[in-house]
Amino acid sequence: MTFTAWLSLFLVCCLGAMSPGPSLAVVLKQTVNNSRQHGLLTSWTHAAGVGLWAFATVTGLSLLISQSGQLFTLITWAGAAYLAWIGVQAIRAGAAGALNVAASRQMSLLQAGQEGLLISLLNPKLAIFFIALFSQFVSADASQADKLILIATATLVDGLWYTLVCLVLSRSTVLTRLQRNSQWINRITGLVLLALAIRVVTL
Repeated sequence: MTFTAWLSLFLVCCLGAMSPGPSLAVVLKQTVNNSRQHGLLTSWTHAAGVGLWAFATVTGLSLLISQSGQLFTLITWAGAAYLAWIGVQAIRAGAAGALNVAASRQMSLLQAGQEGLLISLLNPKLAIFFIALFSQFVSADASQADKLILIATATLVDGLWYTLVCLVLSRSTVLTRLQRNSQWINRITGLVLLALAIRVVTL
């Protein structure tokens, strides 16, 4: 994998993690209503779930390449179309709705960890997103190192972003800023996804 290709992957993963949604709401809720430790554990169990989705996607795509190159090509183009579609949707979207971090009952660290893991494992959109995204980077000659880079990038970006949110949240109004700038986050995400889709068509 070239550095340019990895940079594209890294940027999309960053913007995907930063986009306000249920995962961010869960991490914020654990941090605000319980403790920083709860938020950090939720962040990394969520990242573990993301890593499992990434591993399953890369493994499945690699198997598909070995069995049917034409079908993989079709999925690659379909993935590019899907990325373009969600890119357009993101650009057209307004500010994201308010994130629900209302007070709730206290949770143990184990419960917080379970919540972080389940919010990612039970999110089918992650599977669709990774199939669309990784199909642009997995090739017939992809090495084990390339596959590990894909999985590690998605996992670490997710975990490190939510870790940063937890650490900053205890000292500032990061939630308010995220909500205030969510429309710009959506637009930038949309443009990057469109660029990635165009890259497939022009190669």
